[in-house]
Amino acid sequence: MIRRFFASLALAAFGAASTAPLHAAPQAAKELVIADNDYLGPGGSNIQSVIPLLNNPHVTLLGITVVAGDDWENAESARIRRFLEISGHRDIPVYDGATQPLINTVALTRLREQQFGTLPWKGAWGGMGSMAHTPDSQPDVPASPDGAPTIRPQGIPAALFLIQQVHAHPHQVTIIEGGPMTNLALAIRLDPSFAATAKQLVFMGGYLDLSMTSVTGNADNASDFNLIFDPEAAHITLSAPWPKITSVANVSNDVTLSKQDVAGIGKGHETPVTHYLTRYYVPLAMWDEVTSAVAVDPSLITRSTEAYMDVETGKGLFYGHARVWPESLAPRTMGLRKVRIVQAIDVARFKKDYIAQARDLMGKH
Repeated sequence: MIRRFFASLALAAFGAASTAPLHAAPQAAKELVIADNDYLGPGGSNIQSVIPLLNNPHVTLLGITVVAGDDWENAESARIRRFLEISGHRDIPVYDGATQPLINTVALTRLREQQFGTLPWKGAWGGMGSMAHTPDSQPDVPASPDGAPTIRPQGIPAALFLIQQVHAHPHQVTIIEGGPMTNLALAIRLDPSFAATAKQLVFMGGYLDLSMTSVTGNADNASDFNLIFDPEAAHITLSAPWPKITSVANVSNDVTLSKQDVAGIGKGHETPVTHYLTRYYVPLAMWDEVTSAVAVDPSLITRSTEAYMDVETGKGLFYGHARVWPESLAPRTMGLRKVRIVQAIDVARFKKDYIAQARDLMGKH
């Protein structure tokens, strides 16, 4: 009864508050996708993660949901809406979501840094710098060089949209999680049938065995920020009964595009998106782009393994860190789920496909 109540509530709220019509059921061959992310921008991996999804003939992007993480949620929402305008995809609905983690706070993170050392990346709460002047709640959206969006977010929270869509398309919707899992945890707590009614979860996170990388390489590439920002949400999400869960983390660290690669995408035909990508190029790993690509084309995966995974929620040195077990040792009575951990992908084909998708995006708009 409770599950039916919350599912009905979500459907009613969506119909009453949203100005966007429900998407008609697409052809069976298409992958139905919702992209949940902390869309820091302009440019960068978060914003560019939608490129494998836009204009993809094999994908129907039902909507985009926004969660606080790499930036404050309201600023992220503005940046992804602006990119949709620039790319000519004003019809893709955007749903604002959680503005804070479930339990973690600015004050707790300051204390954590005092006790256990500086976090390399704090997202909205200080980026790579100090938290000394970080406000406790999100400020107004600052001006951005890419301009202010004119399209508005939809009228219901992201969690309700997620619930509505998985019930509208039972066992067909792939959730691509590129940020903290707060929206997903809220959906799971509102509707316990949510995860089981989806098709699968593909998420960016779950870094394993990278302690030395933080010492000898790029510490940010060894920081599991999406889990660290909201560990409780990650625990709730990864212990929910998804039919399938895929983790994309370590494998994405070494996948990059050079500035010359990006400039070459639009060579010969300057467009607003060409200008956007070259102007806001960030020389970082393609974390979220790889996650999106793998979600809609799992044939890119060349090696993977399965393990039971959970996230540490105790307030200590390893708060927010992923832990894995083989089947023989896993505490399965605690509700842990088996996760497919991507270990290698066809990088050459990923880059070729990504560049082609970006060119197609530019050519059609």
